[in-house]
Amino acid sequence: MSIKPAVAIVKKLESPHQSEPFTKFLPLSAEMKNEAFAAVAEIFDAAGGKALLKSSGDVYIKPNAIDSKPYTHTRVEVVEAVIRYWRENGARNIYLFENCTQSNFTRMVFALTGYSKVCKKYGVKEVYLDEEKNEVVNFKNDKMKNETKNDYTETAFRIPKFVADNLIARASENLYINLPKLKTHSMAGITLGVKNQWAFPQPADRRADHNYNLAHKLADMMGHIRPDFTLIEGVEGTIYGHYPVTAFAEQCVVPFKVLIGSTNVLAADLCGLRLFGLTPTDAHHIKIALDRGYGNGVESMADVDVIGDIGSPDQPYPWDLYPQFPSDVTIIKGTERTCREGCQNNPLTLLQILAYDYGGRSGFTIVMGKGYKKETIDAIQGRVLVVGKCAIKEAGEALTSRLGKKNVYFSGHCNDLCATTNALCHLMKVNPLVMAPMPFLKSIKLLLQAKINGTQARIPFFFAHKFKVV
Repeated sequence: MSIKPAVAIVKKLESPHQSEPFTKFLPLSAEMKNEAFAAVAEIFDAAGGKALLKSSGDVYIKPNAIDSKPYTHTRVEVVEAVIRYWRENGARNIYLFENCTQSNFTRMVFALTGYSKVCKKYGVKEVYLDEEKNEVVNFKNDKMKNETKNDYTETAFRIPKFVADNLIARASENLYINLPKLKTHSMAGITLGVKNQWAFPQPADRRADHNYNLAHKLADMMGHIRPDFTLIEGVEGTIYGHYPVTAFAEQCVVPFKVLIGSTNVLAADLCGLRLFGLTPTDAHHIKIALDRGYGNGVESMADVDVIGDIGSPDQPYPWDLYPQFPSDVTIIKGTERTCREGCQNNPLTLLQILAYDYGGRSGFTIVMGKGYKKETIDAIQGRVLVVGKCAIKEAGEALTSRLGKKNVYFSGHCNDLCATTNALCHLMKVNPLVMAPMPFLKSIKLLLQAKINGTQARIPFFFAHKFKVV
């Protein structure tokens, strides 16, 4: 029998999950937490244990911590389990590092998720990548002959020197553990191990080409950096995208109760796809990475030796947004092109959250994409948000001249979450601070610390609900 190129280790958790609805995000029970700790240890032991350490003895752990919102981040209990394992198994230094999503800053996310508390408990060094100095590198497009794409708007990005020095220049010396959350993604199909590396471009550099080219840029990151080990936390998994509306959690959260580990990130991601009943054609960045040979011999699920029961649903879970939006928000999409990877699902996700989690007002119009009939634009009344450079170029001037600057809001680039947040918070009268459940003075203190340390995070205006950001 031939040996397959990669092994994936699957551990199912048997302890009962919470009995209360998922609309209430709760810590794991003591029973499940202990089982998760044991399962993490078993996965690492099966993969080689201490032998995974490299010459430096240092361990670099990258969770998925885009936000502190429920079910969007790697559970703190599993982060702690990984840290404790390596603290007990010979690691010299341990680093927990992340660069959260646009419209946020990592220092606050670490505080809200409990990561900072765990780091202090185990003597782990917290690294906020948005506060690090950078060096400029190019997106590495090792495209295959049959791979089609349009030219990038931006071909370079700023990468934190911490990443460049420790995960690229010294990759042979340091153990890099990728620790994503099991999530579908409304713009990329899934967000697992490969997409977890999208934190490496600084926030402002993620805005360009966050469109039909997104899958290619996600795959490009694999040309620079590949994890030594990927451990997918699937205590719960999200469907209908990666940023579930808490009010819809019963529909959007599934208690998979699973952990998946592999030294091959694409093998781990293929297992995650199978859990959702999806294939690489549903997550184009995975297919591109496989076609480019980034799987080190893994071309499909047939090349993965799965230890444990991965299972597969009878039908695929949905990955696009849950189909419920405020009835009095008019959404106008261009007929020529509207990219779900950017100007479509970026603002629609935030619209759902502000409307259903924070009681935001509605009664306005959103224009996105390119290709409109003149009469459609001329018929718009009241306040309007124009999203994306295509829509701004085609309809922005006409709307501003007719409706006035005070009624027209813009969010440029293909995906500018900060600008979209400023606009929607003002339109819907939602205080941005309510999305960070922390006392105001503590929020200000963390922000000042981040600013002093040079954060490059694009943070919404604290009073965007009161004042229109131009």
